[in-house]
Amino acid sequence: MARMEYAVAPDMAPKLLRGRLLRRKNLWREPAARWADVVTARALRACETEPCPQVRRGRLTRERLRSTVLDIDDCELLIGRLSGAPPRVSDAEVEESREYLKRMCPQPPGQTGHCELHFEPVMQRGIAGVAEDIRGRMTRGAGDAGVYQSFLDALEGLSALIENAAATVETAMNGADATRRNELAVLAASCRRIAHEPPQSFRDAIQLLWFVLLGVMCGDHVGLVVPGHLDRTLGRFYEADRERGALTREEALALIEGLYLLINEFIPDGLAMSVMVGGRDGQGRDATNEVSYLCLEALRRTALIYPTVGICWHEGTPQGLVDLAIDLIGHGNPNPAFFGDETIQTGLKALGVPPAQACHYINSTCVEITPATASNVWVASPYFSTCKILLEEIADEVESGTIADSFTAFRERYFARLDRQIEAAASNENAARRERQRCGRKPLQSVFTRDCIARGKDIDDGGALYNWVECSFVGLANLVDSLHVLRKEVFEAKRLSLAAVKAILDADFKGLEAERQRFLHGHPKYGQDRPEVDAGFGETVAFLREACARRRMEPDGSPFVPGAFCWIMHEMLGRECGATPDGRRAGFPFADGCGPAQGRETCGPTAAILSTTSWDHSPMLGGLAYNMKFNSAFFQSSKGYESLRTLVLTFLRRGGFETQINVVDGDTLKKAREDPEAYRDLVVRIGGYSDYFTRLSREMQDEIILRTEFTEV
Repeated sequence: MARMEYAVAPDMAPKLLRGRLLRRKNLWREPAARWADVVTARALRACETEPCPQVRRGRLTRERLRSTVLDIDDCELLIGRLSGAPPRVSDAEVEESREYLKRMCPQPPGQTGHCELHFEPVMQRGIAGVAEDIRGRMTRGAGDAGVYQSFLDALEGLSALIENAAATVETAMNGADATRRNELAVLAASCRRIAHEPPQSFRDAIQLLWFVLLGVMCGDHVGLVVPGHLDRTLGRFYEADRERGALTREEALALIEGLYLLINEFIPDGLAMSVMVGGRDGQGRDATNEVSYLCLEALRRTALIYPTVGICWHEGTPQGLVDLAIDLIGHGNPNPAFFGDETIQTGLKALGVPPAQACHYINSTCVEITPATASNVWVASPYFSTCKILLEEIADEVESGTIADSFTAFRERYFARLDRQIEAAASNENAARRERQRCGRKPLQSVFTRDCIARGKDIDDGGALYNWVECSFVGLANLVDSLHVLRKEVFEAKRLSLAAVKAILDADFKGLEAERQRFLHGHPKYGQDRPEVDAGFGETVAFLREACARRRMEPDGSPFVPGAFCWIMHEMLGRECGATPDGRRAGFPFADGCGPAQGRETCGPTAAILSTTSWDHSPMLGGLAYNMKFNSAFFQSSKGYESLRTLVLTFLRRGGFETQINVVDGDTLKKAREDPEAYRDLVVRIGGYSDYFTRLSREMQDEIILRTEFTEV
C-alpha cells in the first residue's frame, strides 16, 4: 500500500505547531466567548415556549455546537482548534446577551467535568448508531421521552460540529499545494465519515475522540473532560492499521502529538488534563500496548503543560514502560506520573465498585480518582484548611479558658471541630446537588456517561453509575508536625502553655526566632522516617476516613470520599493562614498532597518514602501526590536513572498512591523568575498538575524552589 505524502513531515509538525501555540495561545478566547454568549442567548430565546427544561437544554447544546467555528493552519494533522475569528457581533448584543443569561440561565453550583467519557459505543457504532439506540428506547417507551429527545438533539449538534469541521478543511484546500491538498482531503473525508459512522482507522478514532471531548465541553459548558485511557480506546485501531500497512509508528505518534497540541490550545493555563496508560484489565492481565508507549513519547516533542500521563503501575507492568517514563523525567519533562494500581483498586472496591470495573479508573485531572466512563463524581469539593482549623481550636480553648488537660483530649476536640466542618461541607454539597438537579442538565455528557441512556436520566439527575463527592484536606503534613510539637511542648514537657504558644503564633515568631527554630528543628518531622510522627499521620487519615464515611451524598446515598489533593490550594490556603506550631510562618504555603512540608526531608528520599508510605493510602481516592525534586546533575549518568526507578518502585510497592518528579536545579528556577520571557516554556510539577513556572505567583515559585532538592539517594 502506498504511503501518504505529508505537507510537513510528521516529526516536524509538533515542533512548528508548538511555537505557534505559545505565540497565539488565548488570542481566540475573547472573540470565541463573545460569539458563544450570543449564540447561547439566541438559542434560549428560540425555545422559551418549550415547557420541558431537558428538551430546552438539548436544543441549546445542539445550537452551540452547530455554531462553533473551527480553524486549521497549514500543518495541523487534526482539526479542532476554536477560531479566533467567529462571526462578528456588536458590543451591544454581547452585553444584552450576557445580561439575559444572568437572568435566564444562571450557572448552577457544583463541579463539572473531571471524568473520562464512555467512548466505546460511538467507536463501535458511530454517532448514528448511538442515536438509533436512543430512538429505539423512545419507541419502546423505556424512559422519559424528553430526556431522550435532548440526547438526540445533542448528538445532532455533535454531527453538525463535525460536518462543519469537514467544510473548514475543504475550504483550506483552496490555495494549498498538491501535497497539502491530498493531506486535507484525507482529513475532510475522515470528518465526513465520523460525523455519522463509526471510525475505520486510527486517524478517524483519535479525531472523533477529540470532537466528543470538544463537543461536551463547548456544547454542555462542561470543564476538563479528559482523554483518559488512550491506549485502551485507540489500541485496536492502531493495531488494525499497522497490520494492514496503513499507519507507521511515527505517523501515529504525530497524531497523538496533534491531540496534545489541541488540548493545550483549548484548555487555559493553570488547570490539568490527564491521560492514563497501562494498568490491568478485568481479568487482571496487563493492559499495556504500543499506544501506551506512544502516549508517553508524545510528551517529548510537545513539551507543554498538558496532558499529564499517568502510568497505572502494578507488578506486571513492562519495565520498558517504566524506563520510558523515567527517561522523560530525567530529561526534565515533569508530566509523567506513577499511580499505584493495587492501592487504587483497593480503594475503589471498598466504595462498592465491582472488581471488573475497579481496574478502569482515571486521575480525573490531577490525582483525584474517578471510575472511567461512568462518573458524575465531584472532586475537591470542598477543600479544608486543616491548620487554620487547628488555630481556631487553639484560640477557642485559650480565649474560653477551657484548655484540654491532655494531648489526647486536645486532639479529640480538634477532630470534633473538624468533624463539624465536614458535616457542614457535606450538607453544602448536597444542596448544590439538589440545585444542579433542578436547573442543570448536560445532555451530551449524559450520552457518553454510563448509564444515563439505559436509565433514561440526565447526568445531573442521577443518571451516572457513580455519584460520590471527593473532598480534600490540605496541609496534612503541617498539621501532623504541629500536633507533635504541641504534644511535646505543651502537654508532655510542659515547656509552654497553650496560651504562650498562641501568643508566639499570633506574633508570627517576630522576636521569637529561637522558639521558631525549636519548633521547626527541635522536634522530628513527618518525612524523616520517625514512627512517633508518622503514626500521627496515619491516625489522622483514619479519622478522616471514618468521619467522611458517616456522610452520604445525593441523589443516591453515595459516599463522601476524602483526599489530600491540593492543586494550587496549598499556596492559596497557606496565604490565608497564620503561623503554625510546626515553625511555619504566616502566609507560607502548606505542604502539598501526602508529602512532607518543604525542606523537611532532611534524611533523604528513602526516609521520606518510608514516612509517606507508613499509612494506608487506599481510602484517599480524592487524591494524594508525593512530589520529589532532583537536581538535573543527578541524571548525568545512567546511575541517576536507575536510582530514581528504584525509588519510584519502592514507593509503589509499599502502597504509594501517586508520585511525580521535578528535575530542575534551583539556579534555573531563580533565573526564570528574574527573566520570565527567556523561560516562558519552563514546565514544573505543582500539586498533581504541571504548569509554566513563570506564570505562577511569587509565593508558588518560592514554594517550588524551597522543596527539598535531592542530589543523591
